[in-house]
Amino acid sequence: MAKETEIKLRVSPAMLAKLREHTLLAKRCVGQWQTRELLNRYYDTADFALAHGQVALRIRRDGEQLIQTLKSKGASVAGLSERNEWDWYLKSDQLVLEYLDDNCWPNSLNALDKGQLQVVFSTDFKRQFAELRWVRHGVETVVEVALDHGLVIANEQQEEICEMELELRQGEPTALLELALELAADVPLMPCDISKAERGYRLFDATSYSVNAESASLAAGMSLDDSLGAIAWQLLGNSQRLAEQYRFNGHWKLFEQWLHQLISLRALLASLGQAAPRSSSSALRTQLDELIHDWRELALTGSEDQAIREANPERFLSELNNTRWGVFSLQMALWLQGKLWKKNRTVRGARQGGVALEKWVLQFLKDETQALQVHRYMRQPEDLVEQVPRLERVLVWLQVARHLIELVDSDRLFGSLRELHALALQPITDDVLDMRRESLGSILMLNAWKQLR
Repeated sequence: MAKETEIKLRVSPAMLAKLREHTLLAKRCVGQWQTRELLNRYYDTADFALAHGQVALRIRRDGEQLIQTLKSKGASVAGLSERNEWDWYLKSDQLVLEYLDDNCWPNSLNALDKGQLQVVFSTDFKRQFAELRWVRHGVETVVEVALDHGLVIANEQQEEICEMELELRQGEPTALLELALELAADVPLMPCDISKAERGYRLFDATSYSVNAESASLAAGMSLDDSLGAIAWQLLGNSQRLAEQYRFNGHWKLFEQWLHQLISLRALLASLGQAAPRSSSSALRTQLDELIHDWRELALTGSEDQAIREANPERFLSELNNTRWGVFSLQMALWLQGKLWKKNRTVRGARQGGVALEKWVLQFLKDETQALQVHRYMRQPEDLVEQVPRLERVLVWLQVARHLIELVDSDRLFGSLRELHALALQPITDDVLDMRRESLGSILMLNAWKQLR
């Protein structure tokens, strides 16, 4: 068994040639670029038991070689993936079921009759690849870069494959992110961990590709530092998967959810006080502000205007065909991978970062809700938009951690503040002002609100 660590980046066909000739790759390339035609047949049962078990099984023809490969889903965070992989060289293009034994076959599929396995789709593409070597922090790094262009074909449906893969052969995973970021500054690249197998299954069922990254695993005693990393990785991963799925099918709800992930990330970065000094996240916050500014108003108006919703996929594709989204995604991933918020912070900030999540969140909520000035905005509901950033800071922590703190009726508080946030963003009318007053009055009556006060 081998474990592969890689990052996948979607690229337009027009940019593949530019990537191959990029000076950064040329400087680090060892030997010549090579080209292969890779023909792949993926196997599963008629009801996709392997897909449900997060396993991919294929036979690949690489020139005269036939290789049977089994991959199981491993860790995947914001485009940087680790997967377990088993390879066997074959003499014919028929599956060898004996290789699929207890050494690699997941326990969850033990009851499966392997005789039911059949070809379900193909991924045929041309791969241009080369080996890169360079010294990073005194350690040699080796990466295989592959440029893939071809098709996924499932019955009568097909989707273009056009992506760059960077696979780590030696060195630290951070090196992949650093390399990808340098390339993304010149060539529009979209980090996304969708595999070619997932693309095939998605042609049968668009919902088979989950738009949710692995949930952040939080505990009451977890430090604020560890909690920040877990939550931000999930939000970033969600945003990348939502961007990929919205690009694929253009469903408006996916776009709204994508924007929500960015707003939550921005609120998270603004909520951490000295534990994550503002200077450490200044560039990220600026990039998020620009993205949110450019897309929030359109999201609000589009919820009531079908013409905007129908035109938006093309606008969004323009975003992906620019460098902004890829650069932000990769910079955010690097910030998290290196835990750069810890760099140059004060002793007090380090102490705050070590505080237990339960204790920190409760104090944070007390501070923020006291600053919300509910009585003032009941008198002046037209000014409530001023509190949108504070509401977003409160909501992001209530969403992920309310079940970990001793706060009565925390679900009701979360729902009420989310409703107030939506009202704060609506254009002012007499009805909206009345609804704001009513919502604020209801919040004052909540047991959770009284506890925080």
